[in-house]
Amino acid sequence: MTIALNATRQEWLAARLDLLEEEKELTRRSDALAAKRQQLPRVRIDKQYRFDTEGGDASLKDLFGGRSQLLVYHFMFGPDYSVGCPSCSTIADGFNGFFVHLQNHDVAFTVVSRAPLEKLQAFKRRMDWSFPWASSAGSDFNADFSVLFTPEQQRAGGIEYNYRREPPAPEPLAGKTVGEWQSRDDEGPVGQIAAMTGTDVPTYTRDRPGVSAFELIDGAVYHSYSTYARGLDGMWGMYQWLDRAPKGRNETGIWWRHHDRYGTE
Repeated sequence: MTIALNATRQEWLAARLDLLEEEKELTRRSDALAAKRQQLPRVRIDKQYRFDTEGGDASLKDLFGGRSQLLVYHFMFGPDYSVGCPSCSTIADGFNGFFVHLQNHDVAFTVVSRAPLEKLQAFKRRMDWSFPWASSAGSDFNADFSVLFTPEQQRAGGIEYNYRREPPAPEPLAGKTVGEWQSRDDEGPVGQIAAMTGTDVPTYTRDRPGVSAFELIDGAVYHSYSTYARGLDGMWGMYQWLDRAPKGRNETGIWWRHHDRYGTE
């Protein structure tokens, strides 16, 4: 694509007004999609999930904290990781600023991972985060909401993530696919991210990212919505800014890091 240089202000304004119409249409379409999300049917959750939290043992209902709605971010931090996923961490860097607003608008917000609570809390201190983070270790919660898979599922093609079934991959390549990324060796983008968590690709990709929403109605918990993979794009705060920068995302590979690791390599 060729970008016109030395345009007049009038030429720029004409082009900007054309784009503005498309932006407004996208906004209207986004509003309509949000309304459809809210109109999805509810599924009652009768299974008794347990979580380890800073306040002690908790049920899924307890995570609502007296509110009628609950948003959960499924953070990739398996028990074998040494630190949390850098991609999830980049998304989570924005949580501190907004979760308090949600919690004062009848919406509870909690991050959930499989790693033991002590490991989550240590990483949370390192990242200087304050949002709630619960451990689902020993619970079926991650598997039931399609963000945890077994080595057998990786080998047999039994992974259904982002509402699609992934093809089988023999070891040691099982689980190489995350979202749109595919790599045939550990030096590829998924391998780079796995290395940042202190794991190999198969171990790293058994956990997946996502968001799930729940509603408390007459004392019962209902599941209303989940999204995965590029459905999380809008939650990467940095991308919303990069999409408005002159060169856009301008990516040729994995460039992001845990925020305290820039300039250390």
